[in-house]
Amino acid sequence: MDIELLLLLLALGSVVGVMAGLLGIGGGLIVVPALLYLLPKSGISVDITMQLALATSLATIIVTSGSSAINHLKLGNVDMFVVKWLMPGVVVGGFAGTYVAEWIPSQYLPKVFGVIVLCLALQMLLSIKSQAQKAMPSNVVTSLYGTGIGVISSLAGIGGGSLSVPFLSKHGVEMRKAVGSSSVCGFFIAISGMTGFILHGSKVAELPQYSVGYVYLPALTAIAATSMLTTRVGAKLATSLPTKALKKIFAVFLMFVAGTMLL
Repeated sequence: MDIELLLLLLALGSVVGVMAGLLGIGGGLIVVPALLYLLPKSGISVDITMQLALATSLATIIVTSGSSAINHLKLGNVDMFVVKWLMPGVVVGGFAGTYVAEWIPSQYLPKVFGVIVLCLALQMLLSIKSQAQKAMPSNVVTSLYGTGIGVISSLAGIGGGSLSVPFLSKHGVEMRKAVGSSSVCGFFIAISGMTGFILHGSKVAELPQYSVGYVYLPALTAIAATSMLTTRVGAKLATSLPTKALKKIFAVFLMFVAGTMLL
């Protein structure tokens, strides 16, 4: 890893940290595309770049979502009842997603997820004008939703904020608490997903040096080093910005990501 790549990864971590604190995302929607572009430039085979990007992204999310969750807990932005019933599903789904990734061609995943993200962005924009909200589903149904969020999140190397925040917001959870609760859930999605990718990667012989399974430690260290410092900035912004402004920011961000994945 040369100095230029290291500086790019440090800058990437700074952006990821702010987005994690502000929008409740673990940063995977930024990290995965960035690593897919950067890792081949450091001599890593393109045959395993997708797996490395997903696993390393989930590993960084442990740091960013963990740091973001702590900040939101201190600010009172976490709905513990919601977390209690989403948690079992997201953990199981996060681990199961790594097995699904073994047999789905990786080139199809960004396009499938891009369609989902686009739908979520449109739903978020429509909800700004609409005051109608649904009540939270039953505890079992909420856990099943969590399982789906976990599977898709693990397949895309994200913390699930792009899925859980719109879901919680639609069901009447105040935006700040939806963001904070998403950070907590994203932390556990990342742990279960990363564990699965480490187990699968341990069977692969042609991994780059300093890898633990599919987790590439140099990239993880560089991104985590700066993202930990900037999550508090995003968390403070999430507390001070009005709910409608947060929804607009989040929807625009999702549309950008969807366009990138589809193209």
